[in-house]
Amino acid sequence: MKDKRRVNRDLPKINERIRFPNIRVISGDGEQLGIMTPAEALAVAEEEDLDLVLVSETAKPPVCRIMDYGKYKFEQEKRAREAKKKQHNADLKEVKMRYKIEEHDYQVRVNNAQRFLKAGDKVKATITFRGREIQHSNLAQKLLDRMAKDLEEVGEIQQRPKREGRNMMMILAPKKSS
Repeated sequence: MKDKRRVNRDLPKINERIRFPNIRVISGDGEQLGIMTPAEALAVAEEEDLDLVLVSETAKPPVCRIMDYGKYKFEQEKRAREAKKKQHNADLKEVKMRYKIEEHDYQVRVNNAQRFLKAGDKVKATITFRGREIQHSNLAQKLLDRMAKDLEEVGEIQQRPKREGRNMMMILAPKKSS
């Protein structure tokens, strides 16, 4: 079981936890107050009813800033949430068909692929061969090339059409918006 008094190593050191002989202190409004002992800096911070937060431990001497630690921590968490919201993991969606596909069915596959690409996902277009159909891989190649041409405004080919066993596949990635 974890000890409740154990300090979280990810959080910066604050107030009495700062143990250096001398530190460089920066005020809340960004003004340098100079080099002083942690006790003196803590007294200045308490006068302003703020916290002393270690900003850079590796600097000589270490740099501390006088700020409201609760507000600082909240801002950091808010920034992390925003960054996580903006991050999108691209999934690989698959669109399966046969080389003898009817026009309407083909359009449905293209529309699905278009929707996936617009959502920021990659699309794997797969054509499956059965029995002797594998002799017609040139028709499947033409179909995949046609699909790539139909989707060129929203996606770009990441992997050219190639045959793997009884399948022919190609991978499309969303176009980089510039």
